[in-house]
Amino acid sequence: MNALKKLSDLAGKYMAVLSLAVAVVALLSPRAFTWAAPHITLLLGVVMFGMGLTLKFSDFREVFRRPKDVFAGFLFQFTVMPIVAFALAKLFQLPADLAVGVILVGTCPGGTSSNVMTYLAKGDVALSVSMTMVSTAAAPLMTPLLTWWLAGTWVSVSFWSMFLSICKVVLLPIVLGLMVHRLFGDKVTAFNDVLPLVSVTAIALIIGAVVGGNAAKIMTSGLLVCLVVILHNMCGYGLGFLGAKLFGMDAAKRNAVAIEVGMQNSGLAVTLAAAHFSPAAAIPGAIFSVWHNFSGSIVANLMANHMRKISALKKSLAE
Repeated sequence: MNALKKLSDLAGKYMAVLSLAVAVVALLSPRAFTWAAPHITLLLGVVMFGMGLTLKFSDFREVFRRPKDVFAGFLFQFTVMPIVAFALAKLFQLPADLAVGVILVGTCPGGTSSNVMTYLAKGDVALSVSMTMVSTAAAPLMTPLLTWWLAGTWVSVSFWSMFLSICKVVLLPIVLGLMVHRLFGDKVTAFNDVLPLVSVTAIALIIGAVVGGNAAKIMTSGLLVCLVVILHNMCGYGLGFLGAKLFGMDAAKRNAVAIEVGMQNSGLAVTLAAAHFSPAAAIPGAIFSVWHNFSGSIVANLMANHMRKISALKKSLAE
C-alpha cells in the first residue's frame, strides 16, 4: 500500500508532465489510445466517483458558513469563463466545432485539481472545495443553459440532452461516492491516498483518446487552439483574482478564487463534446486539460512565494 501511495503522490505531483507526455505520444502515434475513446464517459465517471469518495456531508456546511464568498466564486465561475470563451471564439473566428469546444470548457464547473493547486498556493482550501462543490452541483443547469445561449450562434444545442448527460457522468457518481463514504467511513478513507493515481490515469486516458482521435486536425489548427486555450486560462486566473479583490477578499481567498475560476473541469467538456457535438469539438478540452495543470503549478508557486513575502512582512512589522 505504501508503494501505491508513493506512486499516487508522484502521479499527482507530475500530472502536468504526464498529461503532456500522453498528448505527445497520442499525437505521434494516434492508434496508441484509440481503444480508450469509447470509454471516455466511464473514465470521467470514475474521476467524479473518486471526488465523491473524498467528500463528507459535513463538507457542505462550509457553504452555509460563508455564503458571500461562495456566491462570489460561483458568480465569477459562470460569467468570466463563458464570456471570455465566447469573445475569444469570435475574435479568432474559430470554426464551429472548435468554437463550441472552447465555449464548453468555459461553461463547465471548476476542476477538481484546483483544490490541490489552491493548497500549493497557500490559498483558502476550504473556499476552493466549497466553490468546486457548488459549481459542480449547479453544472447540470448552468452548463447546458450557457452553452445553449453562447454556442447556439454556431450550432444547435439540446439543453435536456446535455442536462441528462451531466447528471449521469457528474452528479450520479459524486452522490454514489458520498454514499459509499457515508456507509463505510474509515474503510474508504484508507483508499483516499491512491485516488490521485486513479484520477490522473483516467484523465490521461481521456486526453490520449481525444488527441489520438483528432491528431490530423490538431496538426493543422493546433497552434491556434493552443493560443486560445492559453488566453482563456490566463484570463480566468487574472479576472478571478481581480473579481475577488473587488469583493474585498483577503490574499488567501483571492488565490482560491483565481485558481478555481481559471481551472475548469475540462474532462467534462471533452465528454460533452464527444457525446453531443463532434470529435473535433473535444480538442480544446483536451488541450486545456494539459495546459491548466501546467499553468496551475506555475501560478500556485508564484502565489505561494507572494504569500510567504506577506507573512514575512507582517512578522517584521510585528517585531
